[in-house]
Amino acid sequence: MIDIETLKEYIALLEESSLAELEVSDEENTIRLAKPSAESPVVAFSASGAAQPSESAAPAAPAAPAAVPADAPAAESGKVVKSPMVGVFYAAPSPDMPPYVSVGDTVKKGDVICIIEAMKIMNEITADESGTVREILVGNGDVVEYDQPLFRIG
Repeated sequence: MIDIETLKEYIALLEESSLAELEVSDEENTIRLAKPSAESPVVAFSASGAAQPSESAAPAAPAAPAAVPADAPAAESGKVVKSPMVGVFYAAPSPDMPPYVSVGDTVKKGDVICIIEAMKIMNEITADESGTVREILVGNGDVVEYDQPLFRIG
């Protein structure tokens, strides 16, 4: 049986890599981890190792925020800054400090615009290009998915 700490390490390895899935086997068990996508269902494993599609194992957060319809990105102006990882979005360096950016602020390429906490590590996210913050697409403290739109800068 694989212990929980080892499983957490495998999950962290998958999240921090560009791998789409990871499969690990020992004499008794096989564990397959995969990043969720719109095309593939989430799969849960039973104690016997048999895979079962599971609706309850699907992540609760949507892949994209409700504020951005699927056809909107082409119509909107500006560059979308997407989350490079799964984690918790923080708009400010600490709760008692002002946010890094607000709508209407001008940013330069490389400016820190938010923090995403993943595995107890605070990761500074920077602007990909210079411009004005047109829209903030997530709220402070929201859990964000990999490649989820965070900001629109134009």
